[in-house]
Amino acid sequence: MNDDRTLMMTRRGCVGGLLALGALPVRAAVAAPALWVGTYVAEGGAGVVPLRKVGDAWGSGAAVAGIRNASFAVGGARGLRYVLDEQKQGGLGVYDRSFRRVAASSTLGADPCHAALSPDGGMLAAANYSSGSVALWTLDRATGLPKGPVLALQHKGSGPNKERQAGPHAHWVGFTRDGGTLHSVDLGADAIFAHRLGAGGVTGTDIAYRAVPGSGPRHLARHPHLPVAYLVAELANTITVLRALPDGRFVAHKVLSTVPAGYRGESYAGHIAMNAAGTRLYVSNRGHDSIATFAIDGRGELRLIGHVASGGYWPRYFRMLEASGEMLVANQRSGDVARLPVGRDGVVGRPTQVVRIPSAVFIGI
Repeated sequence: MNDDRTLMMTRRGCVGGLLALGALPVRAAVAAPALWVGTYVAEGGAGVVPLRKVGDAWGSGAAVAGIRNASFAVGGARGLRYVLDEQKQGGLGVYDRSFRRVAASSTLGADPCHAALSPDGGMLAAANYSSGSVALWTLDRATGLPKGPVLALQHKGSGPNKERQAGPHAHWVGFTRDGGTLHSVDLGADAIFAHRLGAGGVTGTDIAYRAVPGSGPRHLARHPHLPVAYLVAELANTITVLRALPDGRFVAHKVLSTVPAGYRGESYAGHIAMNAAGTRLYVSNRGHDSIATFAIDGRGELRLIGHVASGGYWPRYFRMLEASGEMLVANQRSGDVARLPVGRDGVVGRPTQVVRIPSAVFIGI
């Protein structure tokens, strides 16, 4: 890990040299792991771009057209992929293993950016950012395809940041382990909403947590074993450790910065994720262009380990590949995916490869 001075040197000096690796040839005979990268066509992306490992290096393949802005996706049973198309009239596409579309639906909102499946696989939710709403589908148990009407859940609220918080902006959705509550994080309303679910659908909605005004909460990560969750705030560049209550509400416990102490430049916290063991937490910083690593103790408390350069500009998303000891980072504005090694201790190292993929915003399986 690096201090802030070393990080800046790494960003300027290391990335330029790594870009020469570019897109590598993809051989059809190579086995998994096979991933794909979602891009924004309006920003120069090519749609969905395959990403495959050949030996020790990653390479991109021919793009799959048809999805203009593949902002996020989740994988379901039978190899299905539920892919969001982030546009003014938001869309959901259901694709098979070969990326053949087998179903499509409206999200009943604008600019969908996050999705989640219920624990039993019977429901799918999506967050519509610009319209500040959540779409909820019932899935057919036999086929995994949406059935019946789409339900739209409208958020309400605003925040003190007039440019970013004039109205609600749903940015994340996730079901509780028992499937009884659907949480949605809203950047514009500075809140986590709790949509209560029953046999007849949504039985009620309340506020599970009110964030610090103007902080702009973006994503939530639940600890795999403890009654703890971690809320990353995009506008404040903070992580709030939350204690999860049995009724689905949260109580703030501690707040930490996602950027180094003393950093005064522009930056916005992005993606947040944990390792499978729940002992390391990672956050991307867009602007500071880094990945922050935190240690998680047995009580869920956080301790900053350090920051490392993301290998590009504006790291919107990253995917952990623990089996191979690496992290792949989608750097949106520099248009690339960077490979960062991850040690057995969960500490992230400096970038070792960069694959050119314009407007990379998501990495799916």
